[in-house]
Amino acid sequence: MTSDSKNGDTRDGPLGFAHHDHAACVSDTLAAAEARCAADGLRFTPVRRKVLEILLQEHRALGAYAILDRLREDGFGSQPPVAYRALDFLVLNGLAHKIERLNAFIACAHPSHSHAPAFMICRLCDAVAETQSSPARGALGDAARATGFRIERTVVEAEGVCPACADKADA
Repeated sequence: MTSDSKNGDTRDGPLGFAHHDHAACVSDTLAAAEARCAADGLRFTPVRRKVLEILLQEHRALGAYAILDRLREDGFGSQPPVAYRALDFLVLNGLAHKIERLNAFIACAHPSHSHAPAFMICRLCDAVAETQSSPARGALGDAARATGFRIERTVVEAEGVCPACADKADA
């Protein structure tokens, strides 16, 4: 992803609803994933790379079977474990996230650093934008500290209407 906010980069904000150079978004994120896997000694196999590329092609969450169909079309096999193993690897290593509400997956918009993502999901077109949340702050963090609970993982998903669908509805 580029770092010029004038060109629509939203590295520190939601990506998915904003206009940006999508080709650069895909290629930069794939390059960052390759570099990170190499630095961490992780095997970024051709099928794992292809699954990440499929997830990057749209800022929309995809189910495992939709991914499997695309893998099959590209000659990567047709057995569900092929897709699920690649998705497990990507999620485990912070290169993708599971959207619980949709039982689907999306490429991480911020793969270069550890973060607690929050997702805005359009109820009309299922487009998903990722931003960062701070679960340790606010009411949830206060409640956790008050009880001695340590938050290890949160899933924040907000449902609403994306700008494109809102514009169409207003027209």
